[in-house]
Amino acid sequence: MSGDGNRVLVVDDDAGLVRALAINLRAHGWDVTVAMTGAEALDAAASARPDVILLDLGLPDLSGFEVIEGIRGWSVVPIVVLSARQLGDDKVDALDAGADDYVTKPFAMNELLARLRAAVRRAQPAEVSEPVVEAGDLRIDLARRRVLRAGQEVRLSPTEWSLLEVLVRHRGRMVGRLQLLHDVWGPAYSAETNYLRVYTAQLRRKLEDDPANPRHIITQPGMGYLFEV
Repeated sequence: MSGDGNRVLVVDDDAGLVRALAINLRAHGWDVTVAMTGAEALDAAASARPDVILLDLGLPDLSGFEVIEGIRGWSVVPIVVLSARQLGDDKVDALDAGADDYVTKPFAMNELLARLRAAVRRAQPAEVSEPVVEAGDLRIDLARRRVLRAGQEVRLSPTEWSLLEVLVRHRGRMVGRLQLLHDVWGPAYSAETNYLRVYTAQLRRKLEDDPANPRHIITQPGMGYLFEV
């Protein structure tokens, strides 16, 4: 079986391994893009729109976990982790961060090809999304987890970012209070709606021109919240 023209992004800082993988993958019908740093990987994931990503955890700038988190901020593309690390915790951490599969070096090429094909088969049609969302003078980069307002970076706490990310990913649609609590704080939270009031107020102070009359972060009384572009 071949790659049937599917696009794969190979991310590894070992030039020899990247070259060998690219040759083998192309020979089996894959359209290959390569990246050797985490920053290059985030850019290539957005520009090349691969069908699957093969990602090494040990990169020179960002950790592989940071790359997974950055991509998962806006995309559900399958990610197969390729790592020399054989500790069980690394595998669990990678899967928890959003990876779909884990292959340990050294590996057999036929097994790796089978894992990639399986990851592509399992992938569901993704909702169309973009890594960068523009809303008025806001520029929200879901891949790099950054917000610019009128060109200036806005510093958000991890909880503020998580809440904004959920709203932006569902932009134009209301997100219920229970879903927000579960997605941002965890499944143990269901009655703490005061958290939502506190954190949406903080986001409005940082992102809205007139926090008392918000244009983007809108409350649906008694129901939930939505982000309007």
